Amino acid sequence: MNTIFKKFMALVAIITGFLTSGKANAQEKYSPSGTYQFAVKDGNSLFLDEYLATAGSETTLNGNEKPSIVFVFGGGFKGGERSHKEYVPWFKMLNDEGYTVLTIDYRLGMKGVKTKGGIGSVKQFYHSVRIASEDLFSATKYIIDNAKTLKVNPDNLVICGSSAGAITVLETEWMLCNGKATEALPEGFRYAGVMSFSGAILSREGMPKYSQTPAPTAFFHGTADKVVNYGNIRVFNWVFAGTDKLVKIFKKNGYVYNAFRFKDHKHEIADSMVETFADQIRFLETNVTRKVARTVDSTIDDPEAPVPSGSANRKEMYGK
Repeated sequence: MNTIFKKFMALVAIITGFLTSGKANAQEKYSPSGTYQFAVKDGNSLFLDEYLATAGSETTLNGNEKPSIVFVFGGGFKGGERSHKEYVPWFKMLNDEGYTVLTIDYRLGMKGVKTKGGIGSVKQFYHSVRIASEDLFSATKYIIDNAKTLKVNPDNLVICGSSAGAITVLETEWMLCNGKATEALPEGFRYAGVMSFSGAILSREGMPKYSQTPAPTAFFHGTADKVVNYGNIRVFNWVFAGTDKLVKIFKKNGYVYNAFRFKDHKHEIADSMVETFADQIRFLETNVTRKVARTVDSTIDDPEAPVPSGSANRKEMYGK
């Protein structure tokens, strides 16, 4: 019983720590190519900003169309901005490489919620993850239904997220693979790929299993991350499976993945989109655009690895 109690407290500690790491409100205004309202839920108007691929950029590779990227921001499910100024340079980098970016709102299930610990916090956190996934499904349906206006191929979408957003995209793909999409998407719809920056899956049904093969997935995570756990925490049927555990599941089942493990790095990897850009592009070009079943499992054991150094960005982006 002591072991179970310790595991439960570890799960609570991870979730409580995550919920105190929300994004600050500092922001700037930027001008995307267009802004669209895709849903109204619980009195919240949800919008997406579209950043079209740069005019003249290469939007195909060897005759294959590059995907559009649907991005979900981080912020502890209690804060954050779809077009936060820290993300925009990365959006522009993707645009210049021929990728359109659509960055979305979602309901913030932990906003204004006082975290007291215990099972109540775990259940509220689970609810927050699920409504974020519901909103990603709603955004996906809007993109599909308005693909002509948005100038995107609805069959070629990669979902990508940072921290809370990474949890959301991993959870959403898992739900889709198990027939639990919360919107009426076209029969047989699948995402073309997934990119997770410091993400995990929260399950109350035991270890995550996939009824269908998941899309090629790129994982970026610090091995010492204490905000979104890199490993695995299980208490009875509650499981919080981080990158290390998910990669083991992918490897065991022959699913396609690219894993980039940053040894001894922490949650700063959630904000490493600029620094890891070359690995993202290779994943997008090889695994998604060319559909090559390329698997990568890389441990970056370098204290000077080019990741956000931290204090300035972390204070603004995650509150510590």
